[in-house]
Amino acid sequence: MDSEIALALPLDIVLPERGERLEGVWIEPAAPSAPTLIFLHEGLGCVALWRDFPARLAAATGCGVLIYSRLGYGRSDPCALPRPIDFMHHEGLSVLPAVIRQTGIGEHILVGHSDGGSIALIHAGRVATPGLKGVVTLAAHVFCEALTCESIADARVRYLEGDLKARLAAYHGDNTDCAFWGWNDVWLHPDFRHWNIEAFLPGIGVPVLAIQGEKDPYGTRAQVDSIRQKTGSAVRVAMIPDCGHAPHLEKKDAVLATVGEFVRTLLADRQMA
Repeated sequence: MDSEIALALPLDIVLPERGERLEGVWIEPAAPSAPTLIFLHEGLGCVALWRDFPARLAAATGCGVLIYSRLGYGRSDPCALPRPIDFMHHEGLSVLPAVIRQTGIGEHILVGHSDGGSIALIHAGRVATPGLKGVVTLAAHVFCEALTCESIADARVRYLEGDLKARLAAYHGDNTDCAFWGWNDVWLHPDFRHWNIEAFLPGIGVPVLAIQGEKDPYGTRAQVDSIRQKTGSAVRVAMIPDCGHAPHLEKKDAVLATVGEFVRTLLADRQMA
């Protein structure tokens, strides 16, 4: 775990329905009135896999940071498998609002990577919690593409025959199989080919920054084009050259600058309101 995250305050989040515990960390804002950046990880991610990006973004903007691992990931409690086809709907419509209530967060900006970006869009488009000021997506999906399924099928081979399982185990520990198969099986389920969340986009009423790598093996530009065309609020698209599925790690400085500018603009608009 990077030192910046290791120095953050650990935070246990207990979901009210069944008392399940989520691993979380908290970074204090520069000022008590500053908004919180809520980080939503990818399909194989967790708190630690964000590395130092959240801390660096906090330092650049003065915002606080909340990062949590979803059930079955990182050091959170395990979850039952298989995941349902609408698992991201559940995360955006039920779990994320519960996390925000549980932590007492006021004004906030969602920052979601891959599945986490999709969860952020679902939340913002249907049940936006009071205090939501903006959404940043990194390689989010709004529909299922053949390219995505091909890359996920390749990940299955690397998990079974290569070193992917060992690399993930360093972050997920006892949750490694739960994290991988919970993600891999649902995305490769035949019914998932029809998964689509574009209907949520017109309901989004806050500014959106949609970032994607030009060489993303899990999605094409059609994803961000759909976000730009169908979202009910202002959308800025940033395509990152020579970049794959993790822009915030592969092109960290460029993405920090882009997201930092977006967040500072939201803060300036907030002060003028």
